[in-house]
Amino acid sequence: MTTMTDPPQASFKLSMLLNDTRYRSYTFQFIALILLIAAIAYLGSNLAQNLREAGLNISYGFLGEPSNYDINQRLIEYDSRSSHWRAAVVGVLNTLLVAFLACVTATIIGVIAGVLRLSNNWLVRKLMAGYVEAFRNVPVLIWILIIYTVMTAVMPSPRDFRGDDADASMVLGSFAFTNRGVYTPKPLLEPMGWVVVGIFIASIIGMFAYRRYATKLLYDTGKLLPMGWPSLAILFVPAILSFFVLGRPISLEYPELGGFNFQGGIQVLGSLIALWFALAIYTGAFIAENVRAGIQAVSKGQTEAAAALGLRPRRIMNLVILPQALRIIIPPLISNYLNITKNSSLAIAVGYMDITGTLGGITLNQTGRAIEAVLLLMLFYLVISLSISAVMNVYNNAVRLKER
Repeated sequence: MTTMTDPPQASFKLSMLLNDTRYRSYTFQFIALILLIAAIAYLGSNLAQNLREAGLNISYGFLGEPSNYDINQRLIEYDSRSSHWRAAVVGVLNTLLVAFLACVTATIIGVIAGVLRLSNNWLVRKLMAGYVEAFRNVPVLIWILIIYTVMTAVMPSPRDFRGDDADASMVLGSFAFTNRGVYTPKPLLEPMGWVVVGIFIASIIGMFAYRRYATKLLYDTGKLLPMGWPSLAILFVPAILSFFVLGRPISLEYPELGGFNFQGGIQVLGSLIALWFALAIYTGAFIAENVRAGIQAVSKGQTEAAAALGLRPRRIMNLVILPQALRIIIPPLISNYLNITKNSSLAIAVGYMDITGTLGGITLNQTGRAIEAVLLLMLFYLVISLSISAVMNVYNNAVRLKER
């Protein structure tokens, strides 16, 4: 009786790093890594030597010095005596604010326009096609300047709100649209007001959880639960009840005309509005094309089969078409979000103080620390871009089609 044994393993030899296909790829990757490290080290040493010869050194001590300039739009407390680091933080928050608002608005506009581009109504279809072609073929900077010009040249000045009919000139008696920006009521929270805010955030989570459960139940059992009124009830009823039970701990401070400008409330500068809407409308045209392509990539038989089962067109779109189209829509959508974040650096054209205007603009000019400021700018945009990509890739993996 004979026994089968594995052939003896050959001993490792250095020549196998090039001749053996099991190790060759690792060898080339290691060589490429060494060359890359050597190139970066050479550039770094060359930079350090040139700085020493010029009597300069890389230092970030300037971030602790007073900034000596004001920022008109800010989310945290800041004045001209604050440090350059504080000014940079204000710029970062302003960039994140406009990027978030533009991403949300562009997604809504893009999805609606993309779906309407496939409408059976000829007029609606052509209008959406005209919107897409008009906005995506004109540079976004032009749209920023156009919207900003409308905000500053067409809107009335605060002094036009004087007189007995001042309240009538305001929208709903609370919102003032002027050439200096939009003035809105400001919420004032008492200690228990944060409880109401927490309940509202929990209601948002609960609404999405209910819709997810209802969708899963529909896919698993075919039982259709109502989506509309339960979602609204979960979203608003707990917060409204807690608001009255806790004694109305949230009040509003309304803008009032005092002197030459409005006092109180929240001022949203025209530069922020121009940048926000220009980025949203411009990028929404690209998202609309992504949505249209994703929907058209789904087989028409899916729509016909769903219609044969008695589903209405709206439910066919929400439950059958869009879930399958997301695998095509999401990857280019990530690029659009990244473009919004990077295009927000055009804010300096209308005087909106984002991170490029603060750290990469006034701070750089005052301190002369160009290398340090540019390195920090690169780091910020790199971190925020990688963060957006990571979050969207997680969502992309969650919605992709799973094979049984």
